[in-house]
Amino acid sequence: MADDSSQERTELPTAKRLEDARKRGQVPRSTELQTFLLLIVSSASLAMTGGNMVTGIRAAMQNDLSFGYADLLDTTELPALLATSFLAMLSPVVPVIAVLVATVLIGSGLLGGWVFSSDLIRPKFERIDPLKGFGRIFSSRGLVELLKAMAKFCVVASVMAVLVYGMVRELRVLPGLDINSALSRGAGMMLDMFLYLSLTLIVVVVLDVPYQLWKHRSELMMTRQEIRDEIKQTEGKPEVKAAIRARQREVAERKMMQAVPTADVIITNPTHYAVALKYDAAKGHAPIVVAKGRDLIAATIRETAQEAAVPLFSAPPLARAIYFSTEIDKQIPETLFVAVAQVLAYVYQLKKLAPALRHTVPAPRELPVPPELDPEGAA
Repeated sequence: MADDSSQERTELPTAKRLEDARKRGQVPRSTELQTFLLLIVSSASLAMTGGNMVTGIRAAMQNDLSFGYADLLDTTELPALLATSFLAMLSPVVPVIAVLVATVLIGSGLLGGWVFSSDLIRPKFERIDPLKGFGRIFSSRGLVELLKAMAKFCVVASVMAVLVYGMVRELRVLPGLDINSALSRGAGMMLDMFLYLSLTLIVVVVLDVPYQLWKHRSELMMTRQEIRDEIKQTEGKPEVKAAIRARQREVAERKMMQAVPTADVIITNPTHYAVALKYDAAKGHAPIVVAKGRDLIAATIRETAQEAAVPLFSAPPLARAIYFSTEIDKQIPETLFVAVAQVLAYVYQLKKLAPALRHTVPAPRELPVPPELDPEGAA
């Protein structure tokens, strides 16, 4: 029976799960943050450019919306005059609109980044299912959104009441002012109120952003079984990985055996280990191990060498030392230079002599092999 605790979503989402969710468009979002940025930038833009914008629109209306009787009768000129007037009134507003559009684009990517996913625009019929709709309304998420809306209303209403109470004296003065002064003073008061109300949303944003991050992570939490399944998908099943490793070893051994005939000498244990050495003075200052193996692989190396007429030299400590200290296609360590040089000198002497005279050349004995490079000792 499966462990019930393993089905609890107690594990943090993996990088792959986060990436898959991002591809589906599932990233943390805070509408409160976007709303706050839009309101605060709108307030700042109106505060900086509001006067010039009103002046420009007023001038455009006075200059461009003044038509004579002849203009009204000319059906060809009137559309052009109206278009010119519309563009003249729109031009002071364009910078503010551009700033607001940029704010929307930047604000949408502050939390979670910019993501485009076809899953978000793909039609899903469950979205119009009334039963599921009621379920979303009365779910924990719906309750949280309701609490957020009530909190925003309470905060904004409280600040609004405080602001209106503080402006009562100025509001009483407005009726006694001339029209231009009253409009200017009233616009300034409305702008201040708008700015203060926008700033109050900081409280909601500070609470909402961490909540959205927590909710996003909670929705992507995984069970232990999901972790194991993901590992199998990404790294492969154990039996498949074992087969791949076996295939890789087979290819490596085949490539290694192809290099045995190019070796200068095969140093053996003589039965358990075999290493094939090649020395090329033009390419390096030390011999290179082109093949090595133990037991069955060592036997295959010896057979391949005999078929290719590569000399075999029995030196158990040296064979073991090279086997354990040097990887294939790597140079032997400096501490084995002298021992290997003696073996190569012996092999080169044999190659220069006729087979009948080779027995006259004494084989090197007592080769200098550091004990630390031979972990099996005299075994």
